Amino acid sequence: MSASSPVYQRRRQASPDELARIPWLSLLSELERERIEPQLVVGVAMPGDYVCRMGRSVTFWFGVIEGLLKMSTDSASGRTITYTGVPPGGWFGEGTVLKRETYRYNISALRTSVVAGLPVDTFHWLLDHSIGFNRFVMNQLNERLAQFIEAREIDRSTNPDVRVARNLAALFNPTLFPGVGEMLRITQQELAYLVGLSRQRVNVALNTLQDQGAIRIEYGGMRVLNLQALRNSGVSEASAD
Repeated sequence: MSASSPVYQRRRQASPDELARIPWLSLLSELERERIEPQLVVGVAMPGDYVCRMGRSVTFWFGVIEGLLKMSTDSASGRTITYTGVPPGGWFGEGTVLKRETYRYNISALRTSVVAGLPVDTFHWLLDHSIGFNRFVMNQLNERLAQFIEAREIDRSTNPDVRVARNLAALFNPTLFPGVGEMLRITQQELAYLVGLSRQRVNVALNTLQDQGAIRIEYGGMRVLNLQALRNSGVSEASAD
C-alpha cells in the first residue's frame, strides 16, 4: 500500500468494532495494545484495487476486516496465476515483512473490502517485545506452509469437484481465517476466479458437495457442514493412483 495507492488514500484510524475483529490484538498485554492500536490504520479497497503489488517495497502487514481479496502473480506470458483467497480475519505477508523484501505477488480486492495495516517497524517492535504476538506469527507461518503444500496438490488434480472442495476447505481454515466461522460470504463467480474454473462448472461442483452433505448453499455464500469431508475430497482417488 504505497502513498499513491487508492487504498492508502482512503486510510483512517480503526474503529473499536474493527479493532475487535483483529484476532492477534487479544494476545497482547494492555500496555502493548495501548502502544499499537493508534498505529493501526484501515482502508477501503474497491473491486480491482491493489493492496500490494509485485516488486513494491513492503510498508505494512495487512489483514482483512471484511470483504474478500485474492493473491496472484502475473507470468512472463501475461497469464494471471491465482494462489488463494483471503477472507475476513486473514492476515498475510508476514514472511515479506520479516525480511523487509519486495512483494512477490499481487493482492487485489474481489469485492469492496476493509483492509487493516500495521506498519512494518511496529510489526518488528512486537516481535521484539510480545510473546503472544510471536506465537501468533509462528502459527501463521506454519499454517501458511501447509496451505501452499495443499495448493500444489490441488493444482495437480484434474477433478473439478475436488478442486472446488479443497479450495473451499482452505478458505474455512480457522487458524488463518478466524473471521469466517461456519459461513463464508462468497459468490459463485468469486469462487470461480479463485479456483480457475467457469462459474457454471463451479455451480455443478457446489451442488455435488451439497448433495454429499459437506456444505449448504445459502443466500450470499456457503455454510460448511463437514469441513473434514471437504479437506479429504479426492484422497481416495489419489491413494488409488
